[in-house]
Amino acid sequence: MAETEGSPLGGCLEKLKSYVRTRKGTILAAEILISFIILICYAASTYGGYSAVAICEMVFAIIFFVVFMMGLDKQFLVVNWLWSDLIRAVIGAALYLITSLICVIGGSGDGARIAGGVFGLLAGILFAYDSYMIFMEIKSSRQHTAAPTDDTV
Repeated sequence: MAETEGSPLGGCLEKLKSYVRTRKGTILAAEILISFIILICYAASTYGGYSAVAICEMVFAIIFFVVFMMGLDKQFLVVNWLWSDLIRAVIGAALYLITSLICVIGGSGDGARIAGGVFGLLAGILFAYDSYMIFMEIKSSRQHTAAPTDDTV
């Protein structure tokens, strides 16, 4: 039982460690962590309704983290994972920026709500950076083929 190389859990931990060291893995892990911090801040606030954004974005980031870590994006070709990840990141950036501005502007007297709003602004920037990096990856993976220029029809 001391050996982890033969067990499936040991292989999963190795995949986790190696994936977190990649750029995309680091970004997704940071998104999960900051969403959890925001969730704690909003849960401690008197207005707990803003925690729905943090919960949804954290769950979606965990799903995409597991899919990319385990290589399921190469097995399930029905879903275009890059475009789905781009849509997730763009919506996350927009929702975090909107709710965070609302919390920071209207959160007088509620320190947890203001802290959640500040962390939400940071999360919005992180999600926007993730969106930009995904867009650049999609743009670089496109292969443009030249149209034929012969005059014969």
